[in-house]
Amino acid sequence: MDGVFIGLIAGLVALLTLATVTGQILAARARGADSIATMDNLNKRIRSWWLMVAILAIAMFFGRTVTLVFFALTSFYCLREFISLTPTRPADHRALAAAFYVFLPLQYILIGIDWQTLFSIAIPVYAFLALPVLSVLAHETDGFLERSAKVQWALMLTVYCISHAPALLILDIPGFEGRTVLLMFFLLFVTQASDVLQYVFGKLFGRHRIAPIVSPNKTWEGFLGGGLCATLLGAALFWITPFTPLQAAGMALAIVLAGFCGGLVLSAVKRSMGAKDWGSMISGHGGALDRMDSVSYAAPLFFHLVNYYFVP
Repeated sequence: MDGVFIGLIAGLVALLTLATVTGQILAARARGADSIATMDNLNKRIRSWWLMVAILAIAMFFGRTVTLVFFALTSFYCLREFISLTPTRPADHRALAAAFYVFLPLQYILIGIDWQTLFSIAIPVYAFLALPVLSVLAHETDGFLERSAKVQWALMLTVYCISHAPALLILDIPGFEGRTVLLMFFLLFVTQASDVLQYVFGKLFGRHRIAPIVSPNKTWEGFLGGGLCATLLGAALFWITPFTPLQAAGMALAIVLAGFCGGLVLSAVKRSMGAKDWGSMISGHGGALDRMDSVSYAAPLFFHLVNYYFVP
């Protein structure tokens, strides 16, 4: 499995190298303000991908504990970005403290000790019930429902949903023991490839916008072209999964569709707050949540599809 994983990382390095060279050539040939701005944005994204792939490869190579720490930190930064952008009050501080310092680490600890039952319900049941109780102790009722929903939804998206990516490591698939890290690679690769390819197809061929007010850059041409290519890439990676080529294509398509919905929904949240990005943590990509918005929707769906069809 180590050899397969190293080979996949080597393939990503080769792909990024090709993208870097191509981006530099296209940037040198760009004419006009729009073309120059597009190529500058694309090259920033490519440079950022070098860093993100390196961090993720190190985490995944050193095993479950390091991977869980990496995703826990990712959830922490995503949760911080969500809370920073959406207004809260001092009355919410107890609930926020519990979200950051109780339920976030608890979620990843439960994955680490392989307690799948509690992992599945700790946040959607117990955190959902507990957080409003902590807020109501401040005796402030103005906007109580709105405030509680913001904290609950933030925790669900940035911690519960994203944690389903490393939770793939605890699935017990017959004949696939010790290789579930490849399922996580499959999920992340298809999700991010879909995002990148939809961006490229949209810039090259985009004419018809899907939701111009919510996300002006998302077009039907970008969605269909990028989504189809990402689905085909997922089908081509069937050999690292327990899936047949057709099953891999179906799983990849589910990831693409869910990821698109995640990006669109979280774009609507950003727009409602008057913001373009969730943050500026990653040059060319915005904040951490700008990169994980697709994963937040795709990871739970992929996890449960795999768990339902491939785990006895």
